[in-house]
Amino acid sequence: MKVTVVGAGAVGATCADNIARKELASELVLLDIKEGVAEGKAIDMMQTAALLGFDTKIKGVTNDYAATEHSDVVVITSGLPRKPGMTREELIGVNAGIVKSVTENILKYSPDTILIVVSNPMDTMNYLTLQTSGLPKNRVLGMGGALDSARFRYYLSQELGCSPADLNAVVVGGHGDTTMIPLIRHATWNSTPVTNFLTKEQQDKIVAATMVGGATLTKLIGTSAWYAPGAGTAAMVESILRDEKKLISCGVALEGEYGQQDISLVVPVILGRNGWERIIDFKLSDEEQAAFNKSADAVRNMNDVLKTL
Repeated sequence: MKVTVVGAGAVGATCADNIARKELASELVLLDIKEGVAEGKAIDMMQTAALLGFDTKIKGVTNDYAATEHSDVVVITSGLPRKPGMTREELIGVNAGIVKSVTENILKYSPDTILIVVSNPMDTMNYLTLQTSGLPKNRVLGMGGALDSARFRYYLSQELGCSPADLNAVVVGGHGDTTMIPLIRHATWNSTPVTNFLTKEQQDKIVAATMVGGATLTKLIGTSAWYAPGAGTAAMVESILRDEKKLISCGVALEGEYGQQDISLVVPVILGRNGWERIIDFKLSDEEQAAFNKSADAVRNMNDVLKTL
């Protein structure tokens, strides 16, 4: 198996490191536009192989898309990271051109690949990739839901005093501070609803913290997070390449599911060797569906910016 990660910044490099450590692919290409960065990080990672015991071959290249040929999965992290005070919407103008160019160049050499979009604003960048690539919808996915759901489980675990690994919890809607919807009513602690253990005040606190999880970290460290985004992306790659059929929230094209059309939003899907294989219907309540519809409206407003570029 071969994986390419486009963008050797903090998120891309962390993703590549996770993929290599788990030996998800025999070959991994790290590509960046800045001379020497991908090459240097690839060598650095390869020098950990003797210490960590993995055999994945990592190659770094500068803007050489020919090196990405025959990639089974391509992760796109290219674009500017979010700065303090910057919304994901403000990134559209810059990152749209980058993501479109990357997609076109990747498909010249890997027309049958599966694309995972990490670049922000993710919902709009994933929608753009769907339109640009012409790939079947099951082979284009946005990463944000995997990250947001991991953050949701973290905040739940802190309030419950339990292991995040014992929790199942998903986020749907847009990958944004005001558009994501942590489905706390559906969250469970080893099959028992978490609402059995939390007061309404605690539940509201967890949902609010999850929604601003990205902004909280941006304020603290001065840029977008990278450890959890990198790990979340690698988890998606793992479920695809190992055909694990895991249920993971991802940004995907909706054609009537959850009452929406012509849009990419985060919903729970089954990930396997063909990409996302089916969307899981969580049977939203009227209140949850209303929030989902409101989220869709906000994402559509962002998508409309693409028409002006």
